Amino acid sequence: MDIMLERRSTRKFNDEPVTKDELDSILHAALLAPTSMNRKPCNFMVVERKETLVELANSKDHGAALIEGADKAIVVVADALVADTWIEDSSIALTYMHLMATELGLGSCWVQIHLRFKDGRDSEELVRDILKIDDHYRIVGIMALGHSDDIPPAHDLADIDKTKIHFLV
Repeated sequence: MDIMLERRSTRKFNDEPVTKDELDSILHAALLAPTSMNRKPCNFMVVERKETLVELANSKDHGAALIEGADKAIVVVADALVADTWIEDSSIALTYMHLMATELGLGSCWVQIHLRFKDGRDSEELVRDILKIDDHYRIVGIMALGHSDDIPPAHDLADIDKTKIHFLV
């Protein structure tokens, strides 16, 4: 529960690099994420090259610019030929990565790509072009990662909206 309360989106990163051990832990968490019928359609492309981070930061009209300041980004690329549940499977993997980043004290932010656009062009198509991958690969989102001095404070259980819970008897 503590990690879920602490998990916050971070959009500003400092210059401290994400270590190999930190990155490995996040990738292992992604690989442990459950998928429908255990088909495991997701691949995880780690982007470290600054020029590619800049390209990804410009892959949609709003909300991706923070990728440019990240130390690394992990693009979740799902093979739609392997599973028709690629949206759900990718989303769970992104959530697992987000929670592991929090556990490690890293800043992270999920940048949605699916159903987003850049100047009228589909953002998924742009990301596929940047990464040079085939059209049957789908991209729900990108996890921006880095150390941060600007992680928002944790949520508090007292602040959750319990009116969203409904019991059917």
